[in-house]
Amino acid sequence: MKKVYGSAAEALDGLLFDGMFIASGGFGLCGIPELLLDAIKDAGTKNLTFASNNAGVDDFGIGILLQTHQVKKMISSYVGENAEFMRQYLSGELELEFNPQGTLAERMRAGGCGIPGFFTKTGVGTVIAEGKDHRDFDGETYIMEKGIFADLSIVKAWKADETGNLIFRKTARNFNPPAAMCGKVCVVEVEEVVPTGSLDPDHIHLPGIYVHRLIQGEHEKRIEQRTTRAA
Repeated sequence: MKKVYGSAAEALDGLLFDGMFIASGGFGLCGIPELLLDAIKDAGTKNLTFASNNAGVDDFGIGILLQTHQVKKMISSYVGENAEFMRQYLSGELELEFNPQGTLAERMRAGGCGIPGFFTKTGVGTVIAEGKDHRDFDGETYIMEKGIFADLSIVKAWKADETGNLIFRKTARNFNPPAAMCGKVCVVEVEEVVPTGSLDPDHIHLPGIYVHRLIQGEHEKRIEQRTTRAA
């Protein structure tokens, strides 16, 4: 089965529809599937729900879809450094479901493993726990969190072979692998595609069985907080 496509628009062809649920990789400004997000913006797909650790910044990452009002709901952990996100949330234009980072990552991983729910102590006694099933195990209270099952996963990796085996670099490995696992279809953008068999099996972070389509492209490498001093 062909997995390598010529562009982000080609790789997303036939997959997008209004009101869909998308799981997106990325951690801060690292590992964001920017080319795929640009293609979603150009497609004009609207009323989207995104599960992502954060929403980028105003002009990068999911932030570009907030600017065009294509996002209806965010399932996120960190929403700082995005003024438009804050404005839409406080004005009631954007739905927001807060998740602790570990819980969000595990919800994605659980979905990818076919696990509908799990219990965690994280969030007990806070607003995170409101309306959720509580259970006691060995005298400790836990809350139930549901696995995430998305219509589409969009992911950024460093390198892939032609069958979709992926290698991530450093912090980009945080949320991209679990995000890739939980979508019905997974589309990946990478910096380099290499021939099948050229990757060391011991170095592969996510097997190609999770990857349905992939593209190679040029990517912007941003620094989230640039601090300098006088010479």
